[in-house]
Amino acid sequence: MKAKEIMNRKVIAVNQEMTVDEVVKILLDHGISGVPVVEEDGRVVGIVSETDLIYREKRLHLPSFISILQGIVFLESTKDLERQVKKMAAYKVKDVMTKNVITVSEDAALEDVVDIIIDKKVNRVPVTDSKGKLLGIITRSDILRHII
Repeated sequence: MKAKEIMNRKVIAVNQEMTVDEVVKILLDHGISGVPVVEEDGRVVGIVSETDLIYREKRLHLPSFISILQGIVFLESTKDLERQVKKMAAYKVKDVMTKNVITVSEDAALEDVVDIIIDKKVNRVPVTDSKGKLLGIITRSDILRHII
């Protein structure tokens, strides 16, 4: 079986200049965990996933606090936290995306796609033409649906 036989051709993709805030909304609205990042001509240049976003968020410095008489007293300014959260939401996709994306051609064997997903520990593999333009995507869920 070939990639083109199970790939999803209706791919939601984003561009590098979109904000993290916009991408999070797309992921939540569509119930997906990641999207390819494409240039204007459709060439795949990255992937942005929940993992990429969570990793970036993890790097935020959360303020220390103490509890006094069941109240919370922040030891640092909550303004700093607010500023960092706003900064995170304003990051561009190009700042958080995974850039070294493994893609396959539509004629790739399904076994090869499965090997990539398992060996590289990825959840999705974009399917591209010979010029790197996005044709579709294969996710772990697509493979599971095919098995059933």
